[in-house]
Amino acid sequence: MNVYIVSDFHLKFVENSEEIKRREKVLDFLDSIKNDADLLILNGDIFDLWYVWKKFIIKGYFPLLLKLHQLREMGVRIVFTAGNHDFWFKDFLTGTLGIEVYEDYFFETIDGVRTFVSHGDRYTTNDLRYQLFRKLIRNKFVMWVFGSLHPNLALSIGSNMSRSSRKQQVADNKLNRREQGLIQFAKDKLKDTDLVILGHSHLPKIEKFENGIYANAGDWINNYTYLQMKDGKIKLHKYNKENV
Repeated sequence: MNVYIVSDFHLKFVENSEEIKRREKVLDFLDSIKNDADLLILNGDIFDLWYVWKKFIIKGYFPLLLKLHQLREMGVRIVFTAGNHDFWFKDFLTGTLGIEVYEDYFFETIDGVRTFVSHGDRYTTNDLRYQLFRKLIRNKFVMWVFGSLHPNLALSIGSNMSRSSRKQQVADNKLNRREQGLIQFAKDKLKDTDLVILGHSHLPKIEKFENGIYANAGDWINNYTYLQMKDGKIKLHKYNKENV
């Protein structure tokens, strides 16, 4: 089986030239795997903000949604695990596009490898403020209030809540502590699985431990990296359109 894993696209719905160029790179990548992918795993924070109203979707995400629909039509299985920016799923991805959605984690034995996939934001050890915010923002009442607002107002509020701006620099020591939390979780989880795949830290890596492997697909803000698992073996790649 040929599996591709990506995370942290952080695609925005604004139509500036920089974002359009980044979005096109994502679409080019998805085009490059359409003929050989058996399974595509979208491991959270694909969208910088995701919400579906009863009669509306976010226009800026239509090109990506169309591309995912085309992949499904070609027989590619798509799994989406919730991130800390895209978790208000409702039924559009599942009912309209046929994507499998998992709010916490995805676990499956793939080519004999027990594989655990989760975005990872639950497992950081240095962000108590975010953990409290995570519980609040996933509250059903908060979701109802957000959905009751006019979409333009709701998206304005949501974009201000986002912390993924390129201009925001995370201190190296904080980034390292975040990554250490993910690694510690992976070490513990590898007691009962073979491969742990996380995202969230934006730090692409594959690290081998005594009991198995921890892998992180990185991000598409700075690194443009992805994981490929073929015949049970995991590799990390950097996307370069010219080399496809």
